[in-house]
Amino acid sequence: MALGLVLTSFVGQQLLNAKYTTSVEEIDRARTAVEEQIAATDTSNPLAVRLSSARAVLADRNTGVEQGAAAVFEPVLIAQDSSGGEVSVPENFSVPAGLRHFVQQGQVSFQYTTVNQPGGSFKALIVGSPVSSDIPGLELYLVMPLTQEEQTLTLMRGLLLAGGIVLLVLLVVIAWVFSQQLTVPVRSASRIAERFSSGHLRERMVVDGQDEVAKLAISFNEMAESISTQIRNLEEFGSLQKQFTSDVSHELRTPLTTVRMAADLIQDNAEELDPVTARASQLMNRELDRFESLLGDLLEISRHDAGQANLSAEVVDVRGVVRSTLEQVRAIAEEMHVDFVIDLPPEPVPAQIDSRRVERILRNLLANAVDHSEGRPVNVTLGTSDTAVAIAVVDHGVGLKPGEEDMVFNRFWRSDPSRERRTGGTGLGLAIALQDALLHGGQLEAVGEYGVGSCFRLTLPREVGQPIGKPPVPLAIEALGDSPAGGDQ
Repeated sequence: MALGLVLTSFVGQQLLNAKYTTSVEEIDRARTAVEEQIAATDTSNPLAVRLSSARAVLADRNTGVEQGAAAVFEPVLIAQDSSGGEVSVPENFSVPAGLRHFVQQGQVSFQYTTVNQPGGSFKALIVGSPVSSDIPGLELYLVMPLTQEEQTLTLMRGLLLAGGIVLLVLLVVIAWVFSQQLTVPVRSASRIAERFSSGHLRERMVVDGQDEVAKLAISFNEMAESISTQIRNLEEFGSLQKQFTSDVSHELRTPLTTVRMAADLIQDNAEELDPVTARASQLMNRELDRFESLLGDLLEISRHDAGQANLSAEVVDVRGVVRSTLEQVRAIAEEMHVDFVIDLPPEPVPAQIDSRRVERILRNLLANAVDHSEGRPVNVTLGTSDTAVAIAVVDHGVGLKPGEEDMVFNRFWRSDPSRERRTGGTGLGLAIALQDALLHGGQLEAVGEYGVGSCFRLTLPREVGQPIGKPPVPLAIEALGDSPAGGDQ
Protein backbone atom coordinates (compact mmCIF):
# COMPACT_ATOMS: atom_id res chain seq x y z
CA MET A 1 0.00 0.00 0.00
CA ALA A 2 2.80 2.43 0.88
CA LEU A 3 4.59 1.60 -2.35
CA GLY A 4 1.39 2.10 -4.35
CA LEU A 5 0.68 5.46 -2.71
CA VAL A 6 4.23 6.67 -3.33
CA LEU A 7 4.25 5.53 -6.95
CA THR A 8 0.81 6.98 -7.65
CA SER A 9 1.75 10.30 -6.09
CA PHE A 10 5.05 10.41 -7.97
CA VAL A 11 3.57 9.52 -11.38
CA GLY A 12 0.64 11.91 -10.87
CA GLN A 13 3.00 14.74 -10.02
CA GLN A 14 5.12 13.99 -13.11
CA LEU A 15 2.05 14.03 -15.34
CA LEU A 16 0.91 17.33 -13.89
CA ASN A 17 4.39 18.81 -14.31
CA ALA A 18 4.45 17.71 -17.94
CA LYS A 19 0.98 19.19 -18.44
CA TYR A 20 2.06 22.48 -16.85
CA THR A 21 5.21 22.70 -19.00
CA THR A 22 3.15 22.11 -22.14
CA SER A 23 0.55 24.67 -21.07
CA VAL A 24 3.19 27.36 -20.49
CA GLU A 25 4.69 26.79 -23.95
CA GLU A 26 1.26 26.69 -25.52
CA ILE A 27 0.00 29.90 -23.86
CA ASP A 28 2.96 31.83 -25.29
CA ARG A 29 2.24 30.64 -28.85
CA ALA A 30 -1.49 31.19 -28.44
CA ARG A 31 -1.00 34.74 -27.12
CA THR A 32 1.21 35.58 -30.12
CA ALA A 33 -1.32 34.14 -32.54
CA VAL A 34 -4.20 36.07 -30.93
CA GLU A 35 -2.25 39.32 -30.96
CA GLU A 36 -1.48 38.89 -34.69
CA GLN A 37 -5.06 38.00 -35.53
CA ILE A 38 -6.51 40.89 -33.56
CA ALA A 39 -4.13 43.29 -35.26
CA ALA A 40 -5.11 41.93 -38.69
CA THR A 41 -8.86 42.35 -38.17
CA ASP A 42 -10.78 45.51 -38.97
CA THR A 43 -11.35 47.61 -35.88
CA SER A 44 -14.81 48.50 -37.17
CA ASN A 45 -16.01 44.96 -36.75
CA PRO A 46 -17.97 44.11 -33.63
CA LEU A 47 -15.91 42.98 -30.64
CA ALA A 48 -17.50 39.52 -30.63
CA VAL A 49 -16.58 39.00 -34.29
CA ARG A 50 -12.97 39.97 -33.71
CA LEU A 51 -12.74 37.65 -30.70
CA SER A 52 -14.36 34.79 -32.61
CA SER A 53 -11.90 35.16 -35.46
CA ALA A 54 -8.99 35.06 -33.03
CA ARG A 55 -10.43 32.00 -31.27
CA ALA A 56 -10.93 30.35 -34.70
CA VAL A 57 -7.20 30.67 -35.37
CA LEU A 58 -6.45 28.88 -32.12
CA ALA A 59 -9.09 26.24 -32.83
CA ASP A 60 -7.51 25.57 -36.25
CA ARG A 61 -4.25 24.81 -34.52
CA ASN A 62 -6.00 21.94 -32.66
CA THR A 63 -7.33 20.52 -35.92
CA GLY A 64 -5.62 17.23 -36.71
CA VAL A 65 -4.17 16.93 -33.21
CA GLU A 66 -4.93 13.59 -31.53
CA GLN A 67 -7.44 13.84 -28.71
CA GLY A 68 -5.01 12.14 -26.32
CA ALA A 69 -2.22 14.62 -26.97
CA ALA A 70 -1.10 16.96 -24.23
CA ALA A 71 -1.47 20.08 -26.41
CA VAL A 72 -5.24 19.71 -26.91
CA PHE A 73 -6.99 22.71 -25.40
CA GLU A 74 -10.09 24.85 -25.66
CA PRO A 75 -9.37 28.60 -26.04
CA VAL A 76 -11.47 31.18 -24.22
CA LEU A 77 -11.27 34.93 -24.89
CA ILE A 78 -12.78 37.55 -22.61
CA ALA A 79 -12.77 41.31 -23.14
CA GLN A 80 -14.72 44.43 -22.11
CA ASP A 81 -16.88 46.26 -24.67
CA SER A 82 -17.38 49.99 -24.93
CA SER A 83 -20.42 49.89 -22.67
CA GLY A 84 -18.41 48.37 -19.80
CA GLY A 85 -19.83 44.86 -20.17
CA GLU A 86 -17.89 41.66 -20.83
CA VAL A 87 -17.83 39.64 -24.03
CA SER A 88 -16.80 36.01 -23.75
CA VAL A 89 -16.04 33.59 -26.57
CA PRO A 90 -17.42 31.01 -26.22
CA GLU A 91 -20.32 32.34 -24.23
CA ASN A 92 -21.28 31.22 -20.73
CA PHE A 93 -17.90 29.68 -19.98
CA SER A 94 -17.08 30.24 -16.34
CA VAL A 95 -13.45 31.00 -15.54
CA PRO A 96 -12.52 30.91 -11.81
CA ALA A 97 -12.56 34.40 -10.34
CA GLY A 98 -9.26 33.93 -8.54
CA LEU A 99 -7.48 33.08 -11.78
CA ARG A 100 -9.01 36.10 -13.56
CA HIS A 101 -7.86 38.35 -10.75
CA PHE A 102 -4.21 37.47 -11.34
CA VAL A 103 -4.56 37.71 -15.15
CA GLN A 104 -6.20 41.12 -14.91
CA GLN A 105 -3.14 42.26 -12.96
CA GLY A 106 -0.97 41.34 -15.94
CA GLN A 107 0.31 37.95 -14.72
CA VAL A 108 0.39 34.60 -16.51
CA SER A 109 -1.37 32.26 -14.08
CA PHE A 110 -2.78 28.76 -13.96
CA GLN A 111 -5.26 26.79 -11.84
CA TYR A 112 -6.37 23.18 -11.57
CA THR A 113 -10.15 23.03 -11.37
CA THR A 114 -13.26 21.09 -12.30
CA VAL A 115 -15.05 22.44 -15.38
CA ASN A 116 -18.81 22.01 -15.51
CA GLN A 117 -20.28 21.79 -19.01
CA PRO A 118 -23.74 20.79 -20.23
CA GLY A 119 -22.26 17.53 -21.44
CA GLY A 120 -20.69 16.77 -18.07
CA SER A 121 -17.85 17.86 -15.83
CA PHE A 122 -14.14 17.14 -16.11
CA LYS A 123 -10.91 18.14 -14.45
CA ALA A 124 -8.73 20.57 -16.33
CA LEU A 125 -5.73 22.86 -16.13
CA ILE A 126 -6.67 26.47 -17.06
CA VAL A 127 -3.83 28.80 -18.07
CA GLY A 128 -4.54 32.50 -18.42
CA SER A 129 -2.56 35.37 -19.89
CA PRO A 130 -3.23 39.04 -20.70
CA VAL A 131 -3.09 39.94 -24.42
CA SER A 132 -1.58 43.17 -25.75
CA SER A 133 -3.87 44.56 -28.44
CA ASP A 134 -6.09 47.49 -29.29
CA ILE A 135 -8.84 45.76 -27.31
CA PRO A 136 -8.41 46.91 -23.73
CA GLY A 137 -8.40 44.21 -20.98
CA LEU A 138 -8.29 41.27 -23.40
CA GLU A 139 -7.77 37.97 -21.54
CA LEU A 140 -6.77 34.65 -23.06
CA TYR A 141 -7.41 31.33 -21.34
CA LEU A 142 -6.51 27.83 -22.50
CA VAL A 143 -8.59 25.06 -20.94
CA MET A 144 -6.50 21.86 -21.09
CA PRO A 145 -8.46 18.73 -20.01
CA LEU A 146 -6.73 16.23 -17.67
CA THR A 147 -8.74 13.28 -18.96
CA GLN A 148 -5.72 11.51 -20.42
CA GLU A 149 -3.76 11.92 -17.19
CA GLU A 150 -6.67 10.58 -15.15
CA GLN A 151 -6.89 7.57 -17.41
CA THR A 152 -3.17 6.98 -16.99
CA LEU A 153 -3.45 7.19 -13.20
CA THR A 154 -6.51 4.94 -13.18
CA LEU A 155 -4.66 2.36 -15.26
CA MET A 156 -1.65 2.62 -12.96
CA ARG A 157 -3.82 2.22 -9.84
CA GLY A 158 -5.44 -0.84 -11.38
CA LEU A 159 -2.07 -2.37 -12.20
CA LEU A 160 -0.77 -1.64 -8.70
CA LEU A 161 -3.92 -3.08 -7.14
CA ALA A 162 -3.66 -6.23 -9.24
CA GLY A 163 0.04 -6.51 -8.45
CA GLY A 164 -0.69 -5.95 -4.76
CA ILE A 165 -3.31 -8.71 -4.75
CA VAL A 166 -0.93 -11.08 -6.52
CA LEU A 167 1.85 -10.12 -4.11
CA LEU A 168 -0.47 -10.64 -1.13
CA VAL A 169 -1.46 -14.07 -2.40
CA LEU A 170 2.17 -14.97 -2.95
CA LEU A 171 3.09 -13.76 0.54
CA VAL A 172 0.27 -15.79 2.07
CA VAL A 173 1.35 -18.88 0.16
CA ILE A 174 5.01 -18.39 1.06
CA ALA A 175 4.14 -17.73 4.71
CA TRP A 176 1.91 -20.82 4.76
CA VAL A 177 4.65 -22.97 3.24
CA PHE A 178 7.25 -21.75 5.73
CA SER A 179 4.85 -22.03 8.65
CA GLN A 180 4.04 -25.59 7.65
CA GLN A 181 7.73 -26.40 7.60
CA LEU A 182 7.94 -25.12 11.17
CA THR A 183 4.58 -25.96 12.72
CA VAL A 184 4.17 -29.49 11.34
CA PRO A 185 7.28 -30.79 13.17
CA VAL A 186 6.25 -28.88 16.31
CA ARG A 187 2.73 -30.36 16.19
CA SER A 188 4.26 -33.77 15.60
CA ALA A 189 6.54 -33.29 18.60
CA SER A 190 3.58 -32.18 20.72
CA ARG A 191 1.52 -35.20 19.67
CA ILE A 192 4.42 -37.59 20.32
CA ALA A 193 5.08 -35.92 23.70
CA GLU A 194 1.43 -36.45 24.68
CA ARG A 195 1.58 -40.10 23.71
CA PHE A 196 4.91 -40.44 25.53
CA SER A 197 3.42 -38.92 28.70
CA SER A 198 0.46 -41.33 28.37
CA GLY A 199 2.81 -44.28 28.73
CA HIS A 200 3.85 -45.02 25.13
CA LEU A 201 7.55 -44.91 25.94
CA ARG A 202 8.67 -46.13 22.51
CA GLU A 203 7.35 -43.03 20.70
CA ARG A 204 10.06 -41.12 18.83
CA MET A 205 10.22 -38.23 16.34
CA VAL A 206 11.23 -38.78 12.70
CA VAL A 207 14.61 -37.18 11.89
CA ASP A 208 14.61 -35.70 8.37
CA GLY A 209 17.54 -33.60 7.14
CA GLN A 210 20.10 -31.66 9.11
CA ASP A 211 18.31 -28.37 9.85
CA GLU A 212 17.23 -26.98 13.22
CA VAL A 213 14.05 -29.06 13.23
CA ALA A 214 16.10 -32.21 12.69
CA LYS A 215 18.37 -31.21 15.59
CA LEU A 216 15.25 -30.68 17.71
CA ALA A 217 14.02 -34.18 16.77
CA ILE A 218 17.40 -35.70 17.67
CA SER A 219 17.44 -33.91 21.05
CA PHE A 220 13.84 -34.94 21.72
CA ASN A 221 14.59 -38.58 20.91
CA GLU A 222 17.66 -38.57 23.15
CA MET A 223 15.63 -37.07 25.98
CA ALA A 224 12.82 -39.60 25.46
CA GLU A 225 15.29 -42.48 25.45
CA SER A 226 16.89 -41.24 28.67
CA ILE A 227 13.52 -40.76 30.39
CA SER A 228 12.20 -44.14 29.28
CA THR A 229 15.39 -45.81 30.55
CA GLN A 230 15.02 -44.10 33.92
CA ILE A 231 11.34 -45.05 34.11
CA ARG A 232 12.11 -48.68 33.34
CA ASN A 233 14.85 -48.69 35.98
CA LEU A 234 12.50 -47.14 38.55
CA GLU A 235 9.76 -49.61 37.69
CA GLU A 236 12.15 -52.52 38.06
CA PHE A 237 13.48 -51.10 41.32
CA GLY A 238 9.95 -50.52 42.62
CA SER A 239 8.91 -54.03 41.69
CA LEU A 240 11.99 -55.48 43.38
CA GLN A 241 11.34 -53.36 46.45
CA LYS A 242 7.71 -54.42 46.67
CA GLN A 243 8.63 -58.05 46.11
CA PHE A 244 11.39 -57.79 48.69
CA THR A 245 9.02 -56.29 51.29
CA SER A 246 6.41 -58.94 50.62
CA ASP A 247 8.94 -61.81 50.70
CA VAL A 248 10.60 -60.56 53.88
CA SER A 249 7.25 -60.11 55.57
CA HIS A 250 6.18 -63.63 54.66
CA GLU A 251 9.50 -65.13 55.64
CA LEU A 252 9.37 -63.43 59.04
CA ARG A 253 6.03 -65.04 59.80
CA THR A 254 7.48 -68.44 60.71
CA PRO A 255 10.29 -67.32 63.06
CA LEU A 256 7.97 -64.75 64.62
CA THR A 257 5.39 -67.44 65.35
CA THR A 258 8.08 -69.58 66.96
CA VAL A 259 9.32 -66.68 69.07
CA ARG A 260 5.75 -65.83 70.03
CA MET A 261 5.12 -69.38 71.21
CA ALA A 262 8.30 -69.31 73.29
CA ALA A 263 7.42 -65.91 74.76
CA ASP A 264 3.92 -67.08 75.66
CA LEU A 265 5.37 -70.15 77.36
CA ILE A 266 7.72 -67.98 79.41
CA GLN A 267 4.91 -65.55 80.22
CA ASP A 268 2.72 -68.40 81.45
CA ASN A 269 5.40 -69.30 84.00
CA ALA A 270 6.19 -65.71 84.96
CA GLU A 271 5.33 -66.39 88.61
CA GLU A 272 8.26 -68.83 88.88
CA LEU A 273 10.75 -66.30 87.48
CA ASP A 274 12.82 -63.80 89.39
CA PRO A 275 11.70 -60.13 89.04
CA VAL A 276 14.38 -59.19 86.51
CA THR A 277 13.56 -62.12 84.20
CA ALA A 278 9.82 -61.52 84.59
CA ARG A 279 10.31 -57.87 83.57
CA ALA A 280 12.37 -58.93 80.58
CA SER A 281 9.59 -61.35 79.59
CA GLN A 282 7.02 -58.58 79.85
CA LEU A 283 9.10 -56.24 77.64
CA MET A 284 9.69 -59.02 75.13
CA ASN A 285 5.95 -59.69 74.81
CA ARG A 286 5.19 -56.01 74.34
CA GLU A 287 7.79 -55.63 71.60
CA LEU A 288 6.57 -58.83 69.97
CA ASP A 289 3.11 -57.28 69.83
CA ARG A 290 4.60 -54.24 68.06
CA PHE A 291 6.58 -56.49 65.75
CA GLU A 292 3.48 -58.45 64.78
CA SER A 293 1.57 -55.22 64.17
CA LEU A 294 4.39 -53.83 62.01
CA LEU A 295 4.62 -57.08 60.08
CA GLY A 296 0.88 -57.03 59.44
CA ASP A 297 1.05 -53.43 58.25
CA LEU A 298 3.95 -54.25 55.93
CA LEU A 299 2.01 -57.11 54.39
CA GLU A 300 -1.04 -54.88 53.97
CA ILE A 301 0.87 -52.01 52.38
CA SER A 302 2.65 -54.45 50.04
CA ARG A 303 -0.75 -55.76 48.91
CA HIS A 304 -1.86 -52.19 48.16
CA ASP A 305 1.37 -51.52 46.26
CA ALA A 306 0.93 -54.68 44.22
CA GLY A 307 -2.70 -53.81 43.46
CA GLN A 308 -3.92 -57.00 45.13
CA ALA A 309 -5.99 -55.39 47.89
CA ASN A 310 -9.60 -56.55 47.62
CA LEU A 311 -12.71 -54.76 48.85
CA SER A 312 -15.31 -56.92 50.58
CA ALA A 313 -18.10 -54.38 50.55
CA GLU A 314 -21.52 -54.93 52.07
CA VAL A 315 -24.33 -52.65 53.22
CA VAL A 316 -23.99 -51.94 56.96
CA ASP A 317 -25.02 -49.26 59.42
CA VAL A 318 -21.99 -47.00 59.70
CA ARG A 319 -23.00 -46.02 63.23
CA GLY A 320 -22.27 -49.57 64.37
CA VAL A 321 -18.80 -49.44 62.81
CA VAL A 322 -18.08 -46.17 64.64
CA ARG A 323 -19.31 -47.54 67.99
CA SER A 324 -17.31 -50.76 67.55
CA THR A 325 -14.13 -48.82 66.86
CA LEU A 326 -14.71 -46.54 69.83
CA GLU A 327 -14.96 -49.56 72.12
CA GLN A 328 -11.61 -50.84 70.79
CA VAL A 329 -9.75 -47.65 71.76
CA ARG A 330 -11.79 -46.68 74.81
CA ALA A 331 -9.45 -48.51 77.20
CA ILE A 332 -6.47 -46.50 75.96
CA ALA A 333 -8.50 -43.29 76.16
CA GLU A 334 -9.51 -43.99 79.74
CA GLU A 335 -5.90 -44.73 80.65
CA MET A 336 -4.93 -41.28 79.27
CA HIS A 337 -8.05 -39.60 80.74
CA VAL A 338 -9.41 -38.64 77.32
CA ASP A 339 -13.16 -38.40 76.75
CA PHE A 340 -14.96 -38.90 73.44
CA VAL A 341 -17.66 -36.41 72.42
CA ILE A 342 -19.75 -38.36 69.93
CA ASP A 343 -22.33 -36.99 67.49
CA LEU A 344 -24.17 -39.73 65.58
CA PRO A 345 -27.45 -39.41 63.65
CA PRO A 346 -30.47 -40.94 65.39
CA GLU A 347 -31.49 -42.86 62.26
CA PRO A 348 -29.48 -45.72 60.68
CA VAL A 349 -26.81 -44.70 58.16
CA PRO A 350 -26.60 -47.55 55.64
CA ALA A 351 -23.61 -47.58 53.29
CA GLN A 352 -21.83 -50.12 51.11
CA ILE A 353 -18.41 -50.43 52.78
CA ASP A 354 -15.77 -52.93 53.87
CA SER A 355 -16.33 -52.87 57.63
CA ARG A 356 -12.89 -54.29 58.43
CA ARG A 357 -11.06 -51.65 56.47
CA VAL A 358 -13.23 -48.79 57.74
CA GLU A 359 -12.70 -49.94 61.34
CA ARG A 360 -8.96 -49.96 60.71
CA ILE A 361 -9.11 -46.41 59.35
CA LEU A 362 -11.12 -45.15 62.31
CA ARG A 363 -8.93 -47.04 64.79
CA ASN A 364 -5.86 -45.26 63.43
CA LEU A 365 -7.56 -41.87 63.48
CA LEU A 366 -8.90 -42.32 67.03
CA ALA A 367 -5.63 -43.70 68.36
CA ASN A 368 -3.70 -40.79 66.89
CA ALA A 369 -6.24 -38.32 68.28
CA VAL A 370 -5.93 -39.84 71.77
CA ASP A 371 -2.13 -39.76 71.55
CA HIS A 372 -2.03 -36.08 70.53
CA SER A 373 -5.02 -34.71 72.50
CA GLU A 374 -2.99 -33.78 75.60
CA GLY A 375 -5.81 -35.12 77.74
CA ARG A 376 -8.47 -32.95 76.12
CA PRO A 377 -11.74 -34.35 74.66
CA VAL A 378 -11.84 -35.84 71.15
CA ASN A 379 -14.88 -35.02 68.98
CA VAL A 380 -16.23 -37.75 66.67
CA THR A 381 -18.91 -36.61 64.21
CA LEU A 382 -20.80 -38.73 61.66
CA GLY A 383 -22.62 -36.94 58.85
CA THR A 384 -24.50 -38.23 55.85
CA SER A 385 -25.88 -37.00 52.53
CA ASP A 386 -27.62 -38.63 49.59
CA THR A 387 -24.30 -39.70 48.07
CA ALA A 388 -21.71 -39.82 50.87
CA VAL A 389 -20.94 -40.60 54.48
CA ALA A 390 -18.31 -38.58 56.36
CA ILE A 391 -16.67 -39.12 59.74
CA ALA A 392 -14.63 -36.33 61.32
CA VAL A 393 -12.23 -36.90 64.25
CA VAL A 394 -11.12 -33.68 65.94
CA ASP A 395 -8.61 -33.38 68.76
CA HIS A 396 -7.60 -30.24 70.66
CA GLY A 397 -3.99 -31.13 71.31
CA VAL A 398 -0.67 -30.59 69.60
CA GLY A 399 -2.06 -29.90 66.13
CA LEU A 400 -0.15 -29.74 62.87
CA LYS A 401 2.45 -27.31 61.66
CA PRO A 402 1.97 -25.56 58.28
CA GLY A 403 2.62 -27.97 55.40
CA GLU A 404 2.16 -31.14 57.48
CA GLU A 405 -1.44 -31.80 56.30
CA ASP A 406 -0.20 -33.94 53.40
CA MET A 407 2.94 -35.30 55.06
CA VAL A 408 0.95 -37.11 57.77
CA PHE A 409 -0.02 -39.75 55.20
CA ASN A 410 3.60 -40.53 54.28
CA ARG A 411 5.01 -43.84 55.41
CA PHE A 412 6.97 -43.81 58.67
CA TRP A 413 6.56 -40.05 58.99
CA ARG A 414 6.25 -38.56 62.47
CA SER A 415 5.62 -34.92 63.37
CA ASP A 416 7.72 -35.21 66.54
CA PRO A 417 9.94 -38.34 66.59
CA SER A 418 10.87 -37.75 70.24
CA ARG A 419 7.24 -37.78 71.38
CA GLU A 420 6.21 -40.79 73.46
CA ARG A 421 3.31 -42.76 71.95
CA ARG A 422 0.97 -44.74 74.14
CA THR A 423 -0.75 -46.61 71.30
CA GLY A 424 2.44 -48.09 69.84
CA GLY A 425 1.96 -47.00 66.23
CA THR A 426 4.08 -48.51 63.46
CA GLY A 427 4.27 -45.40 61.26
CA LEU A 428 2.23 -47.07 58.52
CA GLY A 429 -1.26 -46.61 59.95
CA LEU A 430 -2.27 -43.39 58.15
CA ALA A 431 -0.62 -44.52 54.91
CA ILE A 432 -2.72 -47.72 54.98
CA ALA A 433 -5.80 -45.73 56.02
CA LEU A 434 -5.41 -43.46 52.98
CA GLN A 435 -5.09 -46.47 50.68
CA ASP A 436 -8.19 -48.08 52.24
CA ALA A 437 -10.15 -44.84 51.72
CA LEU A 438 -9.05 -44.64 48.09
CA LEU A 439 -9.97 -48.29 47.60
CA HIS A 440 -13.55 -47.35 48.55
CA GLY A 441 -13.46 -44.43 46.10
CA GLY A 442 -13.42 -42.00 49.02
CA GLN A 443 -11.13 -39.40 50.57
CA LEU A 444 -9.07 -39.03 53.72
CA GLU A 445 -8.10 -35.44 54.48
CA ALA A 446 -6.40 -33.61 57.32
CA VAL A 447 -6.18 -30.06 58.55
CA GLY A 448 -4.55 -28.65 61.66
CA GLU A 449 -3.25 -25.64 63.52
CA TYR A 450 -0.21 -25.93 65.72
CA GLY A 451 -1.12 -25.66 69.40
CA VAL A 452 -4.87 -25.69 68.63
CA GLY A 453 -5.60 -29.17 67.31
CA SER A 454 -6.19 -31.19 64.17
CA CYS A 455 -9.11 -32.62 62.22
CA PHE A 456 -9.14 -35.78 60.09
CA ARG A 457 -12.13 -36.39 57.82
CA LEU A 458 -12.98 -39.70 56.16
CA THR A 459 -15.48 -39.40 53.30
CA LEU A 460 -16.91 -42.55 51.67
CA PRO A 461 -19.52 -43.02 48.95
CA ARG A 462 -22.77 -44.63 50.07
CA GLU A 463 -22.36 -47.01 47.13
CA VAL A 464 -19.00 -48.18 45.78
CA GLY A 465 -18.10 -46.29 42.62
CA GLN A 466 -20.64 -43.52 43.25
CA PRO A 467 -19.39 -39.88 43.24
CA ILE A 468 -19.22 -38.53 46.78
CA GLY A 469 -20.11 -34.93 45.92
CA LYS A 470 -19.81 -32.38 48.72
CA PRO A 471 -18.73 -33.94 52.06
CA PRO A 472 -21.54 -33.65 54.65
CA VAL A 473 -19.11 -32.82 57.49
CA PRO A 474 -16.83 -29.74 57.41
CA LEU A 475 -13.07 -30.17 57.58
CA ALA A 476 -12.50 -27.77 60.47
CA ILE A 477 -11.33 -27.66 64.08
CA GLU A 478 -14.08 -26.83 66.53
CA ALA A 479 -13.31 -24.63 69.51
CA LEU A 480 -12.77 -26.55 72.70
CA GLY A 481 -16.04 -26.91 74.58
CA ASP A 482 -18.26 -26.51 71.48
CA SER A 483 -19.41 -30.09 71.47
CA PRO A 484 -22.27 -30.81 69.09
CA ALA A 485 -25.75 -30.86 70.49
CA GLY A 486 -26.90 -34.31 71.42
CA GLY A 487 -23.38 -35.66 71.85
CA ASP A 488 -22.70 -38.41 74.39
CA GLN A 489 -19.60 -39.44 76.33
